[in-house]
Amino acid sequence: MEILGIFSAFGLSASAGLNAYIPLLVVALLGKFTNLIHLEEPWSALTSWWIIGLLILLSLIEFFADKIPAINHVNDAVQTFIRPTAGAIVFAASAHAISNVHPVLALALGLLVAGSVHGVKTLAVRPAVTAATAGVGNVPVSMAEDAVSTVVSILSLVVPVLIACLLVMFTAWIIWLLWRRANRESRSQS
Repeated sequence: MEILGIFSAFGLSASAGLNAYIPLLVVALLGKFTNLIHLEEPWSALTSWWIIGLLILLSLIEFFADKIPAINHVNDAVQTFIRPTAGAIVFAASAHAISNVHPVLALALGLLVAGSVHGVKTLAVRPAVTAATAGVGNVPVSMAEDAVSTVVSILSLVVPVLIACLLVMFTAWIIWLLWRRANRESRSQS
């Protein structure tokens, strides 16, 4: 069961790379109202009504800021610090609640996972979408990111084995893309 807790933590921190507050809010609400996750100190503070209210407010601010042209770029710049931090918090909170991962390692892993997802989103995906659609595609892509973050956050806690399968499939797909690219480059050089 310990390995499933790690998959939950990875899924939650990855979703924090897309939207900082959704996974924190999912963990807070599920910790408050269900037995799916039990948050120990200091992470139990997430289940406070004040924190839940603050997370709802911050989620709404990020949701709308990410949909307004020009402001979405400022939002992404600000979120460069917030999303990895949220990923570290949610990884540490969920990993500690489910397994015995050392808190420093959990914070570092969450920071790396959320930071990587945020980096790919901010430095590769969003600029490509903006360039390809003259900015028109940013709102649908942002809404898709929010939906993916919500679904992955919930599934990470409810069905962590699914997250493990998705992680394996995604890794295999990336390896296949890199392999195919290397083969094309070697053929073009021949």
